[in-house]
Amino acid sequence: MGEVKVIGSTRSLFCTRIEWALKLKGVEYEYIEEDIRNKSPTLLKHNPIHKKVPVLLHDGESIAESLVILEYIDEVWTQNPLLPQDPYQRTISRFWAKFSDEKVLLGSFDACKAQGEEKQKAIDTAQESLAFIEKEIEGKKYFGGESIGYLDLAIGWIPLWIAVMEEVGEMKLLEAEKFPFLHKWSQIFMDLPPVKECLPAREALLEYFHASINYLRSLEANKQ
Repeated sequence: MGEVKVIGSTRSLFCTRIEWALKLKGVEYEYIEEDIRNKSPTLLKHNPIHKKVPVLLHDGESIAESLVILEYIDEVWTQNPLLPQDPYQRTISRFWAKFSDEKVLLGSFDACKAQGEEKQKAIDTAQESLAFIEKEIEGKKYFGGESIGYLDLAIGWIPLWIAVMEEVGEMKLLEAEKFPFLHKWSQIFMDLPPVKECLPAREALLEYFHASINYLRSLEANKQ
């Protein structure tokens, strides 16, 4: 099916979900590590609009944006389907994937960064979003049912990346008592060999998040 390359960063959850999809499909690929703070000519050439990772290169053609790439992978390599066959269920999966990126992820990061009296408010907002995801996984092994799929990969950042944000932000978001179904799913998901194989080192993520949060807090302090 042609040459496949991934331009990405091992610390990026958006890149990791692409590797998971390729591993599940059994697609061989070359991984090109990108310094996201010193963007290479290769990245700028293949994603000149957003200038972000990940970028999938398939026979020289560039595909950007991680959720778009997931759908592309599922359409090109039809083995082990990721998206549901039913049109309505496909739409629902896309909705919750977008919700996860725009609400759960950003809300969790805001809670990690927040300080003082804004901290608890940000935590409450993030947990409100997590409660919607909790309801979606209730009574199921995976978000699509009995087999891993598109939404699992889209939301697969939650177990490791939220744990890192919790430590850096000195808070608790994904409490097992409050989110038992998400907690159970997280354990199942993280035990999958293709998932384990592509996970970044926790220490590297901690270092990255500490640096990012300190930088953003310093910018906010300078504005005051």
